[in-house]
Amino acid sequence: MDGITCLFSARASRVTFVSGGFSLRKVLQRAPLSLHLRKLPREARIVARLGSNGYRPRPSGGSRRSPRTPRIVDSDYDPGLDLDRVQSASVRLLDEQQNMVGIYSKGEAIQMAEDAELILAILSADADPPVLRLFESSDYKKHKYEQQKKKRVQLKRSAANRVDIKELKMGYNIDSHDYSVRLKAAQKFLRDGDKVKVIVNLKGRENEFRNFAIELIKRFQNDVGELAIEESKSFSERNIYIVLAPNKAALQKAQELSKKKETSTSEVSAGV
Repeated sequence: MDGITCLFSARASRVTFVSGGFSLRKVLQRAPLSLHLRKLPREARIVARLGSNGYRPRPSGGSRRSPRTPRIVDSDYDPGLDLDRVQSASVRLLDEQQNMVGIYSKGEAIQMAEDAELILAILSADADPPVLRLFESSDYKKHKYEQQKKKRVQLKRSAANRVDIKELKMGYNIDSHDYSVRLKAAQKFLRDGDKVKVIVNLKGRENEFRNFAIELIKRFQNDVGELAIEESKSFSERNIYIVLAPNKAALQKAQELSKKKETSTSEVSAGV
């Protein structure tokens, strides 16, 4: 066995083969059920676990997992032209001017589009029956652009209307500096349009100071002022919190005042 070194470990029932000659470093205390040695190239290195199934060579640095098949994404896929999405036997067909043609089978609608050399596209796959429309090539490109534009606008609106909840945690005996830091953070979150959940957790014997925690929550709400309105709260034994939502009227009023100040400042500087 030229070019192979065997390192045995009886405790772990493990054997390692490396290049560089043959030598037995440690004898097994009990014989393995099966052991097969193969001649390997000098740069090879494998690890084998002894047992009834012999060993399974694994190249050094290799992964035990089989490589994943990359997911293929078709950039040209258009769901509006994928008629396989239509599971209904009959469809409602519209012409190029969006006039009602009638209710036909899916095969008849496809045949009519082929005969007229038009594009058959899906307007509503979930309707009963599904709605399909005939398009000229140029008209369908315009229709597709308008649909993508509407989708972008909807995504922007949903992102603008999404409100995050920011959590601020305090101890019932929080010092004044940490309290002011959390108060400023809460005011910033509320001005940005986010909700704020202020939590005071009581652990173990701290439940004896439950009244202090409740007073701290009320004080915090009072210090936040008109920026927030109370949305919900819980003064249970160990989970004391309050959720503050932005006061849109107060925020709008503050924005108007800041705009007026900026206008007056610009007018004074122009006069000088």
